[in-house]
Amino acid sequence: MRPLTRAEIAAHPLFPTIEKQIAEHLIGIHLRTPRLSRLKASHRKWLMTHSLFALSLQRRDDDPLSGLTATRFVEIVMKLGAESRNTATSFLAELVAYKFLRDVPNIPDRRVRVLETTEAAYDAMSGWFMGHMACLDRLDGGKREELASVDPRIFRIAQPFSAARLAEDPIWRDPPDSIGHFLWSDLGGMVLHGLIARIPSAPDPADRIEIGRLSLPELGEVYMISATNLKRMFKKAETEGLLGWDLPRRRGSLWLSHRFVGDYFQWQSAKFAALDQAFHHAIDELGISVSAATPQPLLAEAGLPA
Repeated sequence: MRPLTRAEIAAHPLFPTIEKQIAEHLIGIHLRTPRLSRLKASHRKWLMTHSLFALSLQRRDDDPLSGLTATRFVEIVMKLGAESRNTATSFLAELVAYKFLRDVPNIPDRRVRVLETTEAAYDAMSGWFMGHMACLDRLDGGKREELASVDPRIFRIAQPFSAARLAEDPIWRDPPDSIGHFLWSDLGGMVLHGLIARIPSAPDPADRIEIGRLSLPELGEVYMISATNLKRMFKKAETEGLLGWDLPRRRGSLWLSHRFVGDYFQWQSAKFAALDQAFHHAIDELGISVSAATPQPLLAEAGLPA
């Protein structure tokens, strides 16, 4: 078994299906831990969260000053250009206050504050990773989820690897303008997941993809977003003809354009490809043997060579 390329993932006939699957998975995480989801719901916060989590996992027992410190985190955030120095330090403080980060005890140098993720944060990130492994398995019949479930080292190696890859990938770091207006807004990413989860299994080949009746007040109630912020997110996409309602005043059935959905899928394919590379990097580092044979029915369904 080898990593799937971004092109293979994006062109796979099952990719829209796993996009719906991962959207529903992420919505489930949000509903179970809404406070944690809010702290990584915008794309900037997503980049910061994965970066700090990677730093925490890279802590070594033989180096008590290794791992996540404010200085290292700020350096990464400034390199990403995701936020200002003050915003980065405030973000760390917020995570500590919400008990998603805590101080590592018995640090020999009291001038250095080393932080680590709490069990709640670890479980949420691990669940995020496993959900993506399950989706990738549907594309080629692999055993990523099974292997990662029995060997937690895979996640601990793969998460920092994928975080670094995605932070360096301009396609992932700078989403298309068509969806960027959502992603740069707090909880806009969750709104997009909610829209994608409603796409029918067999979308209409016409210009518009009908996803059913959906009102902004309903979205606001589910994701705890003000009506003003929601209107701001949708206005640009409506003006550009990327989505809309079939009745005036945002009533009736909501439709999405194929360009809107296609841009989202292309952007997401970068994440899935990076995670697949990260998984294979982890099993290679650990010396875990995985059968090179992929089930033929799935290959035939995917249209990939055997």
